Amino acid sequence: MILDTIHSPADLKRLSLPELKTLAGEVRELIIDTVSKTGGHLAPSLGVVELTVALHYALDAPADKLVWDVGHQAYAHKILTGRRERFATIRTHRGLSGFPKRAESEYDCFDTGHASTSISAALGMAVARDLAGDRHRVVAVIGDGSLAGGMAFEALNHAGQLKRNLLVVLNDNRMAISKRVGSFGQYLTRITTAPAYTSFEKGLWDLLGKLPGDLGQPTRVLFRRFREGFKNLIVPGLTFEELGYHYEGPVDGHDLGALVEILQRVRDLPGPTLLHVLTVKGKGFQPAESDAERFHGVCAFDPETGDFRDRKEVPSYTEVFGRSLVEFAKADRRIVAVTAAMPEGTGLDCFRREIPERFYDVGIAEQHALTFAAGMASRGLRPVAAIYSTFLQRGYDQIIHDIALQKLPVVLAVDRAGLVGEDGPTHHGPFDLSYLRCIPNLTLLAPRDEDQLRSMLLTALAHDGPSAIRYPRGSGFGVPLTQPAALAIGTAETLRPGGDGLVLAAGVAATVALQAAQDLAAEGLDLEVIDARFIKPIDGELIGDALRRHRAACTVEENVLAGGFGAAVQALAQSLRLGTAITCLGLPDSFVEAGPRSLLLDLLGLSRGKLRDRLRALFRG
Repeated sequence: MILDTIHSPADLKRLSLPELKTLAGEVRELIIDTVSKTGGHLAPSLGVVELTVALHYALDAPADKLVWDVGHQAYAHKILTGRRERFATIRTHRGLSGFPKRAESEYDCFDTGHASTSISAALGMAVARDLAGDRHRVVAVIGDGSLAGGMAFEALNHAGQLKRNLLVVLNDNRMAISKRVGSFGQYLTRITTAPAYTSFEKGLWDLLGKLPGDLGQPTRVLFRRFREGFKNLIVPGLTFEELGYHYEGPVDGHDLGALVEILQRVRDLPGPTLLHVLTVKGKGFQPAESDAERFHGVCAFDPETGDFRDRKEVPSYTEVFGRSLVEFAKADRRIVAVTAAMPEGTGLDCFRREIPERFYDVGIAEQHALTFAAGMASRGLRPVAAIYSTFLQRGYDQIIHDIALQKLPVVLAVDRAGLVGEDGPTHHGPFDLSYLRCIPNLTLLAPRDEDQLRSMLLTALAHDGPSAIRYPRGSGFGVPLTQPAALAIGTAETLRPGGDGLVLAAGVAATVALQAAQDLAAEGLDLEVIDARFIKPIDGELIGDALRRHRAACTVEENVLAGGFGAAVQALAQSLRLGTAITCLGLPDSFVEAGPRSLLLDLLGLSRGKLRDRLRALFRG
């Protein structure tokens, strides 16, 4: 295999074009085989195999800097940059990261994981290069979904002003995770499908190629210059060139010869250049090509059929949320659903399917999603904005300024709260209790199981003010789903009485704490367990009385301790002038590595068994 001889991008440069094509096929086979075992971001990585080979052939990494937006498409990049032998460990505990990571390789020049950041980072690198008097190239690779994000527009605007030498490669597959939305995506489609331009260009190019050698090549060079003016006539107002970019493309992102030729031509052009590349998400694996949304991020699957191997009977919190929201929305026409390019990931795909007239996908634009929801709430609607905890961070000012300050009834469905598993520190959600608890007017809820999630959603929808419900990734506990009932705001619930100590828990940690306490009861240790239910407002009466009854208490949460639930309990005890010794258990003051969620919880002392041991030591030791 040619791939066995590739230890760095430098090895690509001795290969012929046919050998590069063979190499691309081998890389694609390795990605499919590996991800079928480990799970991961399959379709995005398959779509850029040829582009990755061409980039590393034309560039001189690691001297040249290559920034991948989001980074979930960088599997081929990892394989070609000396990590082929470790590729089987992708997204495993202490294995290769599923995203570019500076600490992992000198070829990863910037840590990524969230969308729309690459042009900003690359522009910063270009400025640093110029100030140092260096001459290396800087390239940002960004997808059409990410390009629609506000931060990418801000960076495009700034780069057009600064005029630094910078290459932006637009990987246009007409997708984000789901199909792209918005007028900018429609504009890109106009560029790529303008029939007058594409047919004229191809026909004339082929005709010029038939001229004698001493005429054909020079004439084609002149044609390249002429076509820019013609392109502006056929595709009106070419936005990129109006912003100060030299625009090239669109080019077939799976034609290695064309990619290498155009990259070698544009890599050293002065000023900012945008190269528009058309790719197929999931290329080379038919199930992924046919259903790129489903194969964007996958669990283990059969590489022959594409059938997923991980089929769980217990529904996930995301599924329960999505189905419940549809149920409630059918009874209340004020309810509308908002997602930022994540209908499947947040469970809103069923809302889109059943109530499409009240479903809004704003694209990768969390800030806009929140203020958009605030605008609807100001006119009497009940918007539910479903956003992952890690991505909700991107709209923090909007939560404070546009929602909470005006006391608007927007419901934040905070999915993937706590540890998410194999996607690692860029996708964990360990901060939301802390960054939401400090916001005035905001009611903050955390269900202990999937059934309570339904009641909390009903509670939030009925509340005349902003609220946030945070819940984890993955399957619930398998409890029966009962008829939901609204909860009294700010009330906790005693799950188990006990006289030997007090355990106060938030969210799913309450169920784990109850299980651990039941295990300890068999050993003769009798612990009281309270489910806080509301982190804000906290139940000062019930929790305060419980703190008075016990000399020692313990809080448990799947959130960082700084500013979290435990801190709220400590503040309550202080305000009541109680002397109860309170121990807080939660996530550490560090970024947690990737790994299976169950393993990470066990390593951090928050699994049932480890929590049982810690409670035993605390209350009996």
